[in-house]
Formats: sequence, C-alpha cells, structure tokens
Amino acid sequence: MNKTVIIVAGGSGSRMNALIPKQFLLLKNQPVLMHSIKRFYSFDSNIKIIIALPEEHIPYWETLCEQHSFGIQHTVVKGGETRFQSVKNALEKIHKDHLVGVHDGVRPLVNVSTIQACYDMASVMGNAVPVTDPVESVRKVEDGKNVALNRERLKMVQTPQVFKGEILLEAYNCEGSSCFSDDASVVEAAGYLIHLAEGNRENIKITTSLDLPIAEAIFDNL
Repeated sequence: MNKTVIIVAGGSGSRMNALIPKQFLLLKNQPVLMHSIKRFYSFDSNIKIIIALPEEHIPYWETLCEQHSFGIQHTVVKGGETRFQSVKNALEKIHKDHLVGVHDGVRPLVNVSTIQACYDMASVMGNAVPVTDPVESVRKVEDGKNVALNRERLKMVQTPQVFKGEILLEAYNCEGSSCFSDDASVVEAAGYLIHLAEGNRENIKITTSLDLPIAEAIFDNL
C-alpha cells in the first residue's frame, strides 16, 4: 500500500524556556523537525509527507528550509488550535487507500525499524501503535490518594501511530474531546481495537530543556 505520514509540529518553546518553538530548535545544526522528516524519507523515499504547522509559523519554516537547503518534498497544512484539529486539517490531504502514520514533529530519534514495524502491522491489522515498557515504578493519583500500579500491565506510547486511511478518516469524523490524548484514542473511541508494536526507547519526545542535550547524546550513538 502507498504510504503517507502526517507530522504534527504545533508546539511552543514554553517548557523548553526557549524563544522559538521546540520543533525549530537546532539538533546537530539542523532544526529538530527536519530530522523527524528525514527519518521517514530514509524509511521510504516515496512516502507522502504532510507537515501540520501553526499558520504563524509557516513563513519561518519556509525560511529555515531555504537556509538549510532542505530539499525533501513535503506539503505544509495549517494546524488548528488543538492537536486533534491539526490532524483533522491534514487528513484533508490524504488518500483513504493509503497507510497513514501520525508522528510528533519533536520525535526526531524514531528508528526505521520502528517505522517499518508500524506500517507493516497496520497493513494487516488496520492500525499499529509503538510502545515501550516503563522502567520506573508507577502510582495512580486520584481524589487526594495514590496507589501503586503493576507496571507490567502498562505501556509507554510513542509515535508514529499508523492506520489505514479509511479508518483514520472515519474516526476523525467526530468532535474533538479532551479525552483524546493521541490518534489511537480517537480510533479506539470509534470502536476499533488498537494493536501494539514494539517501539524504540531512544524515540523520546523533546519537551523540556533537559531533552535536547539527551537527544544530542543519543544522536551520536544511533
């Protein structure tokens, strides 16, 4: 099946204490978002790449592409106020017969094996979500109390989350909800069973100021 990836890059730099959005910060002398795009191009040079950006960030992204001579072909769409709306806007550019991945723009360390595993599983099962095992103890806090959870029954969720296009289009034909933390939760709410694929632990989401130097160190050892 033909492949598409929607890369959502609507974050700000607030938790990074940065003046520019985190997807534009430099990792190995190139914006984080470019590294994320290059991962999918390395996986399949024919993949259709769609980037969802806040409208006010699009001119800056175009300037960055010129400055870094970034030539990987991609389509930019205007993001929405929420991640849900950004993905929904991007879905207007997909084909229902494609396998469609949705990836966080600030996960530049996903490896090709993880991407391959997710697209392969989704082609057979309809969807695939990469996960890893938690390595720390976990407690649930509720109503002023907390209780230990069995971490062997828990998974840490990553992206890309990959779906058959027709399933993703059907699932997103709804109103957004605060309980939708990712695309899998949207598809699950539409009545589909979610299938889990093996992720890669290096596939961190760059969110805080600590994450960027960690990513730099990991990058050197990929």
